[in-house]
Amino acid sequence: MTHHDGHSKTLKTVAHWGGYEIRDSKDGAQLVPNPGDTTPSVIGRGWQSAMQDKRTRILQPAVRAGWLNGDAGAARNDDAFVAVPWDEALDMAAAEIARIARDHGNTAIFGGSYGWASAGRFHHCHSQLRRFLNLAGGYVGQKDTYSHAAAEVLFPYITGMTNKETEENATSWPLIADNCTLLLAFGGVSGRTAQIASGGTWTHEVDDWVSQAAENGMQTINVSPLRSDYQSQNSTTWLSIRPGTDVALMLALAYELVRNDLQDQDFLDRYTTGADVFINYVTGQSDGIAKSPDWAADICDIAPGDIRSLARKLAAHRVMISVAWGVQRSDHGEQPIWCALALACLLGQIGQPGLGFGFGYGSTAPPGRPKRFISWPAMPQGRNPVKDFIPVSRIADMLQSPGATYRYRGETRHYPDIKLVYWAGGNPFHHHQDLNQLETAWQKPETVIVQDHSWTATARRADIVLPATSPLEREDLFLNRRDPNLIAMRQLMPPLGEARHDHDIFSALSQRLGLRDQFTEGRDENGWKHWMWTQCQAVAQSEGFELPSYETFQQTGHFVIPDQEQSRILFKDFITDPVKNPLATPSGRIELFSQQIAQMNLPDCAGHPKWFAPQEWLGAAKPGQLHLISNQPNTRLHSQLDNGSESRARKIQGREPCHLHPDTCAALGLQDGDIVRLFNTRGACLSAVKTDAQMRRDVVVLPTGAWLDIQTTGAGRLDVHGNPNMLTIDKGTSELAQGNIAHTALVSVEKWTGALPDIRVFDPPRFAPMRPPHQGDTT
Repeated sequence: MTHHDGHSKTLKTVAHWGGYEIRDSKDGAQLVPNPGDTTPSVIGRGWQSAMQDKRTRILQPAVRAGWLNGDAGAARNDDAFVAVPWDEALDMAAAEIARIARDHGNTAIFGGSYGWASAGRFHHCHSQLRRFLNLAGGYVGQKDTYSHAAAEVLFPYITGMTNKETEENATSWPLIADNCTLLLAFGGVSGRTAQIASGGTWTHEVDDWVSQAAENGMQTINVSPLRSDYQSQNSTTWLSIRPGTDVALMLALAYELVRNDLQDQDFLDRYTTGADVFINYVTGQSDGIAKSPDWAADICDIAPGDIRSLARKLAAHRVMISVAWGVQRSDHGEQPIWCALALACLLGQIGQPGLGFGFGYGSTAPPGRPKRFISWPAMPQGRNPVKDFIPVSRIADMLQSPGATYRYRGETRHYPDIKLVYWAGGNPFHHHQDLNQLETAWQKPETVIVQDHSWTATARRADIVLPATSPLEREDLFLNRRDPNLIAMRQLMPPLGEARHDHDIFSALSQRLGLRDQFTEGRDENGWKHWMWTQCQAVAQSEGFELPSYETFQQTGHFVIPDQEQSRILFKDFITDPVKNPLATPSGRIELFSQQIAQMNLPDCAGHPKWFAPQEWLGAAKPGQLHLISNQPNTRLHSQLDNGSESRARKIQGREPCHLHPDTCAALGLQDGDIVRLFNTRGACLSAVKTDAQMRRDVVVLPTGAWLDIQTTGAGRLDVHGNPNMLTIDKGTSELAQGNIAHTALVSVEKWTGALPDIRVFDPPRFAPMRPPHQGDTT
């Protein structure tokens, strides 16, 4: 779509999965991937169709019928809705917020809003919600992420760096391509997950960098249950490890290095503390169990000779050890990160160009990106007067057990008593584990308010539903610290139905609570974006360059920061001079033994890297059980765009496909296209079989994100669409981080022989023909 107003320009927009041009066609405005992107995402193919699907979009405000009748949440998980005018819905929502705050205090309000909602900086619903709730007296919030909570908590103890600092200072890909001769990739480096970036991305480069490294002669060891977790290349060796046992392999490799006196003792002495404690554990001096290849082989299902051979190869090469995010989303997920770092310390190559240790390569697009990073301003959120919070993945425990104690970062904490949940953007009934348990807990609050553009499983379980616009229905600013492109995001389509922008919704709620002036500060949408750009200009000036005026930027629509190339080496300054540049740990060094963690006396996280058997794993499986891998899908971002054309085209008989090895299918009497029931004691779901010979025989892969569609069948209550979180365990990684353990689960698989239920989740929820009388007083 080209406009001529003195400037010739192509309209653009950006999502978490890539950049797009908006072009005219005979069918109207269409999204076209950024022509300069060599590997545009598969995910984005379904974006426009998902947002234009009126059957799955929330078109008008709605209120749950049972809530109007004062059912105290009893029917919240399966109820009809009543359409109401905007003013009535806003009045109800504002009255509930005021009532809960008055009667129970703001510690009874939970501001959920977790999820990758928008790449725009102004229309960022999480920021808008937090700004509103902070002005309204505060709320109980969340710490860390479902993506990598174990890393977020662990890294400050052992490196003195946050996870964000670790990823943003990751050794750059060009240095890896030019200098590394062996990449040991735990969990692989996948272009599937590298499609996305928090805050958005204009281009995708990971596959190109991986290919360049291979062309330069780098060998790769892909340590994963799935061959597909790394590009298929002649220089790649697949080490088919049993899921959840990476630590055992790492310890055995460390054992071999120490046994053959191949560790870099000078590096350990100068740059680490606690190496002697770790080595004593590895050799068995401290517990009587040598972590030898023979010991590890029975755990990780890799032959002792292969482990010894790999250890010798590590000692002979220039090595980068990489850990993908997914590896730490498992029971005791802190351990593989810590142990991989310890293994890299034994090799002594940390701080050298292209070598050492890295976390998150390929898990999203930016880690290792050789670009200049600049922190741009965001929508100011203010200060939260409420200091209480929960670790992000403990929401079901919080709702189910108010007042109960739990451990986190060495503290004994208590769950708050939540009476109202406000969720704007995001879908806990996608990303949380053990969804049957979450459904039970979800009935506890008095009121649930959901603000979203689509009828997600969470919106269907709300009391008050407020329809918000999607990013394609508004204009915004793309300002991502980790991307050199600044883009004026343009509107593709008008808002569907009665959808309103999040800022407008919160402005209206603020007016009802007497807070509108504080919330808006006298600015409308364009005024806020102009204000943000003025702040950007000040940042740019401090960085040594000038940004155009706001009006000029809106005309040109795209600015690329100058001098954008910048390479990094993780720990470079520290390695160059550890005295002048100590780490922010108690010792000033990398901590292979942490006295801080040891003093917590945690039963599930020691003061050094250690092997803990997972709660569920193949080493203790019953006959016929398989390990469930619920990895990220190729056709959507989490559950986003599952209603789009690309994701729905990949379904089989309407179900999310699960991947099984052909030999596993033969043993179970299955073939491609069969509908199967996956089940365990926590729940069950239906899926469709797709065979894949490039995976272990004892695992089943069911990607996350199929929209939850629970129905009652002859086999009981189950999800008929293929959501793996019906089967996963809702438990923390440990009492240190309390991260989720989605990749720790065993399931059984059997052929489905009953009638195949219709998929209902892509249809609107039930609506009552007329509003029932309101028997309760919610004001």
